[in-house]
Amino acid sequence: MRKQTVRDAELYGKKVLLRCDFNVPMENGAISDDTRIAASLDTIRYITDAGGRVIMCSHLGRPNGKADARYSLAPVAKRLSELLGFDVPLTEPGGAVPDAQAVLLENTRFYPGEEANDPELARKFATLADVFVNDAFGAAHRAHATTVGVASELPAYAGLLMERELDALGSLLDNPARPFTAILGGAKISDKLGVIDNLLDIVDNLLIGGGMAYTFICAANKNAQIGRSMFDAARLSYAVAMADKAARRGVKLLLPTDVIAAAEPKQGANSAEYPADAIPPDFMGLDIGAETRIRFADVIRKSATVFWNGPMGVFEIPEFSGGTTAVAEAMAESGAFTVVGGGDSLAAVNRLGLAAKMSRNATGGGAALEYLEGKTLPGIACLIDKEEH
Repeated sequence: MRKQTVRDAELYGKKVLLRCDFNVPMENGAISDDTRIAASLDTIRYITDAGGRVIMCSHLGRPNGKADARYSLAPVAKRLSELLGFDVPLTEPGGAVPDAQAVLLENTRFYPGEEANDPELARKFATLADVFVNDAFGAAHRAHATTVGVASELPAYAGLLMERELDALGSLLDNPARPFTAILGGAKISDKLGVIDNLLDIVDNLLIGGGMAYTFICAANKNAQIGRSMFDAARLSYAVAMADKAARRGVKLLLPTDVIAAAEPKQGANSAEYPADAIPPDFMGLDIGAETRIRFADVIRKSATVFWNGPMGVFEIPEFSGGTTAVAEAMAESGAFTVVGGGDSLAAVNRLGLAAKMSRNATGGGAALEYLEGKTLPGIACLIDKEEH
């Protein structure tokens, strides 16, 4: 962690603009998972205990620069009030900020200049405070007005959650305990291009599941029959190149050998287990099979460091959640240093009640992948550097 944190800031009597990541999943206007809200509490309390006033801001969803009640942070303000034990008022866009211990500004993406990092909008946010603290690691890979722009107007520090997540991910890149296993899943291989390339220089084992696995299966066997499973023809040559790189570097690359397939990803769908390269034409692979679960779990349990991003199947549907469950349980039982990165993976471990058994839970999936890819994240680069001694 080479950036100054909120611990280095003068907070007493100061107003602190705190960028949080309250982009939480919602169902019918209610918060379905408050992990990201709970993760912000340490920084909020640190500021208030130090005598500062907290003015929180965050985005939620994609309202496209317009106020939209569907994306209001009102449920977040209510949950914050419950967790903190005092009222956290929500301000309307452009409205006066109440003189309270902690307040929450309405969705930053209600402003059209937010995602464009508009300097004028950044200055408007900056006039509300004396100090800026960025605790939104999940948005650190975006150069927006409230992640980067305000840092040019105010002294800018990392929050405690940002510090924890950077320390956890940094430990994966800097001399991790071995064997080091990375598990990648999710739907699209395009989201993981750079991180696979970079991880192959670091890990001992790479396990690939989810929808992205089928492109690798076809790369390994040009005669593979994957039915209607996800397949990215434009990335096939990339998958071949990554398999070759793994072989050159002595990295064990494990792909599914069997899968659970069905005609559609729907609860109650007629499903069956097939070899991963022999799926019927009208079926699609929707989870890893029993044999693959055992193989993956065995590697995980023998590892000293494990990083996981992306589910092994359509885990929201019970019939296709077994692979994701097997990976999460193996990590929890492994005794390894375990890092879960990404919204879907984190949602899975929370749903299974295993989050507390993981060493670290990184709230930002896209940011975590870009960090592990070796990219500079703009929301971190703009913070004050630690002094070198």
